[in-house]
Amino acid sequence: MLNLRIPGPTPCPSPVLQAQTKPMINHRGKEFGEIITRVTAKLKELFQTQGDLLLLTASGTGAMETAVVNTLSPEDKVLALTNGVFGERFAQIAKIFGANVRRLDFPWGKAIDPAAVRAALASDVAIKAVLVVHNETSTGVTNDLETISAMVKEFEKLLLVDAISSIGAIALPVDSWRCDMVASAAQKGWMTPPGLAMVSVSHQAWEAIDQARMPRFYWDLTKAKNFLERAQTPWTPAVSTFYALDKALELMAQEGLSAIVARHERVGALTRKGVKELGLSLFAEEAFASNTVTAVAAPVGVEVGKLLRILREDYGVVLSGGQQSLEGKIFRIGHLGYIYEADIEEVLKALEKALTRVGFSGAKEARIPSA
Repeated sequence: MLNLRIPGPTPCPSPVLQAQTKPMINHRGKEFGEIITRVTAKLKELFQTQGDLLLLTASGTGAMETAVVNTLSPEDKVLALTNGVFGERFAQIAKIFGANVRRLDFPWGKAIDPAAVRAALASDVAIKAVLVVHNETSTGVTNDLETISAMVKEFEKLLLVDAISSIGAIALPVDSWRCDMVASAAQKGWMTPPGLAMVSVSHQAWEAIDQARMPRFYWDLTKAKNFLERAQTPWTPAVSTFYALDKALELMAQEGLSAIVARHERVGALTRKGVKELGLSLFAEEAFASNTVTAVAAPVGVEVGKLLRILREDYGVVLSGGQQSLEGKIFRIGHLGYIYEADIEEVLKALEKALTRVGFSGAKEARIPSA
């Protein structure tokens, strides 16, 4: 069996996969109603929110688009915080739907500076909302969302958060940090196959939704809320993925959120330690290094594609390369969801062998690439 260690989709426990094989049911019937009610309640506990939590048949990008089109109108000014591929995506979605996007860009591999966010908000009272990625999987950086939120709320702006690869694995108390919409997806820390996304919605977000004029149909959260009151979804849901998520959330409840976060902290630290002991360099600044994905600088003279191919074909370990401007410059080790220390120890042993085969001989050949 392959040791799949990419940022998503992530491995799933056997009971979760088995749950997906159950027969189809009436998605307007009592049985599905019981499932969606139970899943929604468990997700609210893990999001740590008393607000609304709505499920979408979508990938994470669908949840990002949902956050934008439900809260904003064309020409609304938004501040998009970008330090990687997914921050860029969030900004692009807002721009495509007609928002007036002001970008605040930071070097890839570095964290967003909350002080710069505050300065940007202080200089432009017209900004309505801030878009931010909590955990940027393209660079292995976890941004200081708690402090960023404090800056945003000082100016009483909406805060729309991509937490697709963080929540459920990295601490993110939605209500305490005053996040207005938080997006995630089943195939990340939730240990579930792709097919479902989820968004939490604050009271302030609902006020914005009432005024928003961007076009929306499938992603209309007002419809989703109205149907949830009947224990349904407005459109046909991914029933099999609901089965799987229901089982995954049962397993997560047994472990407990604090234990899950602590496990990811241990595994993240083990990964970074092991990478450095092999003579490699982390791409992300270590103070903000992610506990769900580690980005590693490609050693000088090592072809990343060849390294990943050897790992996959000869050692059964599947890692990810870099994206966009980081293609060929980094590789990424995913460690979120169904992950334990033994899984990463296997990755590190295989990586050591594969590095030797591509001619890497130690720390002097490591480099920190620019994006």
